Amino acid sequence: MSEAQSIHLSDDDGARAVELARDSVEAFVRNGQREQPGSMRDAFYNRTGAFVRLQSTRGRGRLRGCAGAHETVRELGNGSKQLGHAIVEAAINAASESSCGSEVEPAELDTIRVSVCTVSNLVLTDDPVSDIELGTHGVAVDGHGKHGWMYPTLPIENDWSVFEYLDRTCRKAGLPNGAWEDDDVMVTLFEGQVFEETEPHGEIESLN
Repeated sequence: MSEAQSIHLSDDDGARAVELARDSVEAFVRNGQREQPGSMRDAFYNRTGAFVRLQSTRGRGRLRGCAGAHETVRELGNGSKQLGHAIVEAAINAASESSCGSEVEPAELDTIRVSVCTVSNLVLTDDPVSDIELGTHGVAVDGHGKHGWMYPTLPIENDWSVFEYLDRTCRKAGLPNGAWEDDDVMVTLFEGQVFEETEPHGEIESLN
């Protein structure tokens, strides 16, 4: 098990991260523009990964977009983007057509709840079943030219076991169940701080 340096955001930083993600989504959807982070909070200069999830509050609350990038342990703090820019990029990608098959429309913006997961630590593991802490660790799998990842809060939200969590991440990557056990498939755990709007444009809370 290999670890990277830990980065921790305050609740105020987390709230600003979600606000930046929403601003970025709205600028992209309404005007086709890339939001600039502007004068960033100190924590946003850290080089680390970020993920953005857009959840519709209509009907059953389907996923409208989810995007981001985890970095390898070797690259964290070296080749990864500054957090502020990583959030902007993930938000735009989450709102784009490539995320869930259709671009977010302006009429949807007031019905979408925005969530941001910032990578506070990375763990490259050869024993994910033992190392995963449900609710704390997100999972990324890489193998056979395929890649997939899951938010750390998903197993708690859906009552998944560790095995189901790993298998679902593999299926998202286009790999078969159990592929995480293969020697040529790399499993990376990321400790992610998740901050989310309680409702569209609403208060922002920490989920873990």
